[in-house]
Amino acid sequence: MEQYKVIGIGDNVVDKYVHQGMMYPGGNALNFSAYARMCEMEASYLGKFGNDQVAQYIQRVMDELEIEHSHCRMFEGENGYARVTLENGDRVFLGSNKGGIAKENSWYFTEDDLNYIKQFSVIHTSLNSYIEGDLAVLKKSNVPISFDFSVRWNDEYLEEVCRYADISFLSCSHLTESEREREMRKAQKFGSKMVIGTVGENGSFALYKDQWMYQPAVLTETVDTMGAGDSYLTAFLVGMIRSSEDGEIFSGSDEEMLLKIKASMEQGAAFAAKICRVNGAFGLGTSII
Repeated sequence: MEQYKVIGIGDNVVDKYVHQGMMYPGGNALNFSAYARMCEMEASYLGKFGNDQVAQYIQRVMDELEIEHSHCRMFEGENGYARVTLENGDRVFLGSNKGGIAKENSWYFTEDDLNYIKQFSVIHTSLNSYIEGDLAVLKKSNVPISFDFSVRWNDEYLEEVCRYADISFLSCSHLTESEREREMRKAQKFGSKMVIGTVGENGSFALYKDQWMYQPAVLTETVDTMGAGDSYLTAFLVGMIRSSEDGEIFSGSDEEMLLKIKASMEQGAAFAAKICRVNGAFGLGTSII
């Protein structure tokens, strides 16, 4: 019986779709936990919540999805939110409160937190999680760290994060082929064992020990691209864990690793296409509060 579990540590928000009058739960780290549950893997979430109705709503959604969240932090103030609209199915961000209370309150990970985290096969976090200064502490858990850079990074930031991030995800649709390859090689040089570059409808690339792999996107009728990248990386990581006898992402020979990576890229592409047919990151919307 599979006992593998994953944890998202970092951002949560609601995405307020101003043109619909609806809001949907989201945030890269929370999306990861939700998508892992949709992939039928046990998942937990560790994040920071305000004490407003938005925070209460997200916590109800987590309970509905059976995402364990016993180590979350609670603070006085406004939960994170973003304002969004859609243009031809593509999400367009209109602004946000920059994570609300998340940006003002530190993580202060404890020994108890680290002992809790050790039970998971992977930690996933992101650039919107105000967690860069805590990655060295999380590394002490000896659990592989996955990090999503989205489209925002520079050399200094890559070097700061990749020394701790075992797996780096870069959104590269805005780059030329040579620029994408250059940036992915930088992430590898700075310490990431595996680097994934996604290019939207043009698919994804993986770099592992100087070996390149390519996976076409699965084309579908798109309702909403919100969460497309997050769903891809989640299904990819779940695939890597499930294809390992011991649940260890980095296990097996180099040849076995390359086969695992290619198969997991296929799973990521298929799941992302499925999510593009859902409103919001993973549905479960409610009227804007």
